[in-house]
Amino acid sequence: MATAAPKPVSPAEKKALVAFRKRSGMLRLADALRTGITRGTIERMLEKGTLERLSRGLYRLADAEPLPNPDLAVVAAKVPQGVICLISALAFHELTTQIPHEVHVAIPRSAEPPRIEHPPIASFRFSGKAFSEGIEKHRLGPIVAKVYSREKTLADCFKYRSRIGLDTCLEAVRFYQRQKKYNVDALLHFADVCRVKKVMQPYLEAIL
Repeated sequence: MATAAPKPVSPAEKKALVAFRKRSGMLRLADALRTGITRGTIERMLEKGTLERLSRGLYRLADAEPLPNPDLAVVAAKVPQGVICLISALAFHELTTQIPHEVHVAIPRSAEPPRIEHPPIASFRFSGKAFSEGIEKHRLGPIVAKVYSREKTLADCFKYRSRIGLDTCLEAVRFYQRQKKYNVDALLHFADVCRVKKVMQPYLEAIL
């Protein structure tokens, strides 16, 4: 049985392939348009299976290396001002047994809430030092994601304990202790930033 001949690659598609590969295989639609790639070219590449749509307005070469933490990578790409927080940050730092069903992301208090079709997200408005401090940058394939540090995440979780559950906070502190890389001064600093020092201190003294 004869195999189907591969579909020819147009000059526009070759140009698009070069642009995607220069950016580690991933582009947002706005960035693609700025490089001269047309919507029609993107649609043809999607039909051929050359590209895959990760989320609305975010595309990736189908033969690119698999993304580590793909949901976090997509959110980091689509919400560049956001910071991965709470349960998602706990999972990233291996401080919880929970499997996040949505990506938790902190945004500035004045920012518009992000609108993403996939993955599901929950946004939290942080302000001042509670938003700007404790941010780490981690590379997830071609994407650099902003994630709160372990210590900042623990303080945030105690702040939102009524929403995520005190049991989740205490489990995270126990995991933090087992990692044997803890910094009590940083924990107390972020507890002060998040205004939960009086709440956290008894649990920290009992566990650490």
